[in-house]
Amino acid sequence: MKVTAVGGGTGLSSLLKALKILVKEGIIKDLNAVVTVADSGGSTGRLRKDYNIPAPGDIRNCIVALAESEELLKELFQYRFTDGELKGHAFGNLFLTALTQITGNFLDAVRYSCQILKTAGEILPSTIENVHLVAKFDNGQVIKGEDKIPEYAKKSGKKIVEIWLEPREVKAPIDTVEALLGADYIIVGPGSFYTSIIPNFLIEDIKQAYKQSKAKKIFIVNAMTQPGETDGFSAFDHVQKFVEITSLPYPDIALVNTRMPYYRLLKRYLKEGQEPVVPDVAKFARHNIKVIAEDLIGDDDNFIKHSPQKVAQILKNLFMEKNEK
Repeated sequence: MKVTAVGGGTGLSSLLKALKILVKEGIIKDLNAVVTVADSGGSTGRLRKDYNIPAPGDIRNCIVALAESEELLKELFQYRFTDGELKGHAFGNLFLTALTQITGNFLDAVRYSCQILKTAGEILPSTIENVHLVAKFDNGQVIKGEDKIPEYAKKSGKKIVEIWLEPREVKAPIDTVEALLGADYIIVGPGSFYTSIIPNFLIEDIKQAYKQSKAKKIFIVNAMTQPGETDGFSAFDHVQKFVEITSLPYPDIALVNTRMPYYRLLKRYLKEGQEPVVPDVAKFARHNIKVIAEDLIGDDDNFIKHSPQKVAQILKNLFMEKNEK
């Protein structure tokens, strides 16, 4: 079984933890993660500016999510400096930057990092070019920077009407394209819709490889809306907007959370402008999408996010179902 996940941010990291379970069980034989490199905030943004490299932050998180190495090494990779000139920098970001300088190639830096941390799959950047995300809003305002786009949207209340990468014409590495073309399943989401998922599909090579791949396409819908990105979106709205922006076909399967989070935790999210995504499952059938609507979120006291164990079990059932046919 060959599986390729596409996304970025904490959503993809969470999914990779689920997929790592299935690698350990021998269900997935070949796991790849295609990761956005359009991030421009914090430590990542500073390193991009100073060294003119693709964003290392999401790559770092995905490497750690799939790492089989000692806990101390994983902690080291995620360690963030608190003082001096290195304040705010994650050690893993500095490590990837240094390896890029040594090897002269970001792709090699990622590959060596995966070997050092003994990842359960390959981490593949969507491009090795230094790209930036740009969005146009319904008031005509154009905002550049992955970190600044949701910030402006939340502050202004305006909606994104167009989104693109600068430069517009960028290539995906051949390994990234082959991971999509050779997959049995391609999984998109969960994750920040406009800033983690969509940037990958603004690269024509990735869009075409996804379209041409004979893989079953799975879309994991976010459990909560995101201020400035998906305010008021239902579960189907996420899929519909993905199709509209990318001009790609509807996915074969969608995973939708149906469980309401604990009220104490939900109250905090509501204050931040985030709401549970409404599971409007009936709409999926109109487009021949198989919908799996279940309790997908974890019992974390601090965050509302997908449970790797629950997602792993659902995906396992799906994969086994295919094998039995």
